[in-house]
Amino acid sequence: MSEVLGVIIIARNGDRYEYHQDPKTYDGAATETTALGETQSFQLGSQLRSLYLSSSSPSFIKGLSSELLDTNEVKARVKAGGEGTVAFDSAIALFQGLYPPNPKNKITLANDTVVVAPLGGYQYVPVETVEPGNDRSLESWTSCPAFEKHIAEFHASDEFKEIEKQAQPFFKGVKDFVFGRPTTLENIWNIYDFVNSELTHNKTYAYRLPPTYIEQARHFANLHEDGIFSDKKIAGIGNIAGRTLLHTILSSLQRIAFNGDPLQFLLVQTTYQPFISLFHQMDVLQSHPDLKGIPEYSSALAIELRRGSPPDLRDFLRLKFKNGTSSDWKTLHVFSHHADIPLTEFIYRIDNAAITSNREWAQACNAKSSSSTGFLDAAKEQAVQSAFTGIVAFFLLFGLFIITRLVRRSRLRARQARLRLEGDENVPVVEKRRFI
Repeated sequence: MSEVLGVIIIARNGDRYEYHQDPKTYDGAATETTALGETQSFQLGSQLRSLYLSSSSPSFIKGLSSELLDTNEVKARVKAGGEGTVAFDSAIALFQGLYPPNPKNKITLANDTVVVAPLGGYQYVPVETVEPGNDRSLESWTSCPAFEKHIAEFHASDEFKEIEKQAQPFFKGVKDFVFGRPTTLENIWNIYDFVNSELTHNKTYAYRLPPTYIEQARHFANLHEDGIFSDKKIAGIGNIAGRTLLHTILSSLQRIAFNGDPLQFLLVQTTYQPFISLFHQMDVLQSHPDLKGIPEYSSALAIELRRGSPPDLRDFLRLKFKNGTSSDWKTLHVFSHHADIPLTEFIYRIDNAAITSNREWAQACNAKSSSSTGFLDAAKEQAVQSAFTGIVAFFLLFGLFIITRLVRRSRLRARQARLRLEGDENVPVVEKRRFI
């Protein structure tokens, strides 16, 4: 039995209302989460609590505080672009299940008054929102010219044309149920998402939709999205969603492995796109073809760092996937391994595909800084902003100094003009006495 040192959870958002994406650029429109989505994420958090925070679980993370949250041990990064509002709500709901209210979350004041946190000891978990304008790690496929070229090439491919031919009967039948939306394979994500959203939230629509239409829509959407967010090369532009997330995964694994770092649990709350790329990059689909395509709401990929048992005390990785809250955890074997993969081998195989900075992202995307934002590394961007702020402050102070001098000079001239009389002014000189 190996010991779990820590885990990285990559979770998809919960249920939401319709989310439209531009078929050519994948820029997204606004959407909102639902009570169902928050419940799904809460259930996922409760399931993660049973798996990693329960001492009776074989995957229990020893040393991780299970009752009261320790913010040094638990971190969260949340996607802020596109479906960002839904991802944020999902992360908060997940942590409500992972660390539920505890009456021990209290403080004793100097006057011996005991104050329990609101809602019976609600635990507030700080989350880091990742804005695409500053950090491209959680939304790397938008504003990326090379990825847009990849989309166009896929839409022109023989594979796409074959799928399009198969889908014609479905498009002909579903036309009356999408209310003017283009019934093309290029637009299949928006067709599927609309049908799925209406089927979930609109009773009248659910009564009218013919059988198998949602299954057909999902089938063709799975084929389309898998072609968009994958690549034959592990470091290809089609895998951009996974490549930028890999840096967070690898750096966090190194933190968990280092005994001097308290990090043991990292949540990355994101959307469906990185799952597709990562499964291709880690060569998972060969042994798990059923995972090809769009994961369910509140799906989760758990990357466990485990310490091997004697005589092999190396660190290993075990990947588990849960396709929605109603399914069971499934162990995934990566890179044709039939057991846990050594951490060193995993890093060796995948490290070259990782994009580690906004500058590398811009190079991979063939993006120009003149037409896009957020290309500088965070530290350099902050330095540029600080320098700009300093220059502006200097000129403001210098201008204020000049204006003050001019005002003083003007007032002095006005005072002299008021005091001067006609004719000669004989001012007597009075010698002041000095006392010693």
